[in-house]
Order: sequence, then C-alpha cells, then structure tokens
Amino acid sequence: MSSPVYLSHPSSLLHDTGEHPERASRIVAIERELERHDWFGMERVQAPRVAESALSAIHPVRYIRAIDELCAAGGGQIDADTFVVEASYEAALRAAGGAVELVDRLLTGVNPTGFSALRPPGHHAEAARAMGFCLFDNVAVAAQRALDEHGLERVLVLDWDVHHGNGTNDIFHASDRVLFVSIHQLPLYPGTGPAGDVGSGAGTGYTVNLPVGPGSGDATYLSLLEHVVTPLARAYAPQLILISAGFDAHREDPLAQIALTDAGFAAMTAIVRRLAAELEVPLGGVLEGGYALDALARSTAATLQVLTAASVPAAPGDVPLAREAAVALERLAQRWPQLSVPAR
Repeated sequence: MSSPVYLSHPSSLLHDTGEHPERASRIVAIERELERHDWFGMERVQAPRVAESALSAIHPVRYIRAIDELCAAGGGQIDADTFVVEASYEAALRAAGGAVELVDRLLTGVNPTGFSALRPPGHHAEAARAMGFCLFDNVAVAAQRALDEHGLERVLVLDWDVHHGNGTNDIFHASDRVLFVSIHQLPLYPGTGPAGDVGSGAGTGYTVNLPVGPGSGDATYLSLLEHVVTPLARAYAPQLILISAGFDAHREDPLAQIALTDAGFAAMTAIVRRLAAELEVPLGGVLEGGYALDALARSTAATLQVLTAASVPAAPGDVPLAREAAVALERLAQRWPQLSVPAR
C-alpha cells in the first residue's frame, strides 16, 4: 500500500514576512517536529505550481495578474494584515498547487491520505481580494479541481481554523456541490461566520457555520464534530473530505482565545478519519493558521500521526453533548431533517 503524502516547497520560506505572525518559521517549526517522528512514514513531494486553469476557476484572471504584478514590482502592503514580497507570488502558486496536487493524488489513488503544508495560507482570500495573510484560497481551488477535473458532485470542506474562513464561505455560498462547515471563534477576525449565514440560492443550507465563544476547548469541539459534523456528513454523502487545518485554536496561540490541546487536535482528526473510512472517501488536510510555533508544530504532528496511521482509530466512549452542539442540531434540523438532538 502506498504511503500518505506530505507536500511542501522551499518557496514557502521565501515569502518573507519578517516577524509577522504568519512567518516562514512556522514551516521550519512544523518540519523540525515531523523530522523527529521520521515524517510518520509520509512520502515527501515538492508541490508544483498550480495551473492557471485551476486557479482561475476560483480567482478572476485580472486578480491573479494583479498579485503577480505587485510581487514582480517588489511587493507591498495589500491591507493592514497582508503584504507581499517579490517571492510571494511563486509561494502562493505553490501553496495552491500543493492543495491541488493533494486532491489529484487522493482521487487517483496514488496516496491514501495526505497533507499540504505550504504558505501563504488561503481560507480568508476572497475571489478577487487578498486578506488575512492569504492571497489565493488554496482549499477552494482544490475543491473546485475535484469537481471540475475529477467529476465529483459533492465535496465536504471542514474548516477548524480559529478564524472564520470567509473566503471559502463566500466562494461556495451559492453552491450545493461543496458543503462548507466551519468551527470558529466569534467574535474574532474577520467578524464573519454567524450561525445564521447558511448560504444562498442553490447553496442554501450548504454553508454551516458553528461559531463558539472564547474559552471553548476540546470538549466543545469534539462534541460538534461527533454530534453535528458527523451526522451532517452522513446526510450529505461527500465524495471527498478536505480539512482547512488551522492550529490557531490551540490554547497557546496568541491571536485567539480558544483552548484546544494537542490531544484535542488528535481526537478531532480521529473523528474525521473514522468518518472518511465509514463513507469510504479520501481525506486530506491543507495548512491554514497557527502562530504559537511550538504548539503549531506539536498539533500538526498530533494530527498527522492520526491521519497517517495504518489503521483507522477506534471509536472512543460516548462524547458528551455540549450545549453548542445541541443548539446547532436544533437549528440545522430545520434544513437537514436527518439530524436529531440526542437525549442528554
């Protein structure tokens, strides 16, 4: 059996943001930790540049050209949080390319699971607007690739970054071909992702925002995944699951107030891995945020240890139903009658 794949590229280190929270040392910290674990046996592959046809399926060509030209001119500030240098365009092409290559490999059976660990991250990038450290929406480009080139009809994107993935949310807002589920702190940057944002048009009901308050920890997240995301995915029956894997919901992260632990990320991954096995669909992760370097490295390793394990993790005991999960089930059952609130 083939090994899980780890996609990376040196260009991620050349997107030089200095002491900005989203900095090159994030990748260095992750890979130093993975090396300690012998990369969990993953096949290491350099990410290709994304094809313009794949990128332009999400981002208008004029926007792609604008990022290219800004970088070619030496870079500059895009907004208060986001800036680029000359090497940033190449890094962004590889970050999107890594996510696309991951999908191609998963859907053709080259690798059973995998992780794309490149920067800049992507989930805040709107179709024609860079923001929140992000230039191109890597996971959205990859999900669209699965639909356009592999003939899939349904993709689940699970975003557990602590910040709402407003870009992915908006890109697929009117589509029923991508079920976008986001667990995120609210209020927090970018201020989007209320529970009442459920999509629009044909996509109504296929945007699922699960905001949680400051101080939420492992118990809340595991309950949402076990009692809300799992039955929702069973009802939707995706043909591919992609995780927008941010690690800034860790209790050590400086940019938010969520209290996840290393073990929490491992347990979350175990739930999603069991779900993918039950549905018999591929599962991969794409790196998003995470700004406490040690916590980022440990949490990524904890996630990949579970994602790449030879066997699917055994189910735990009963996961208590958190208040946030019960409220979400009551709300979602109006559009997803397959969901029900279990007795507490």
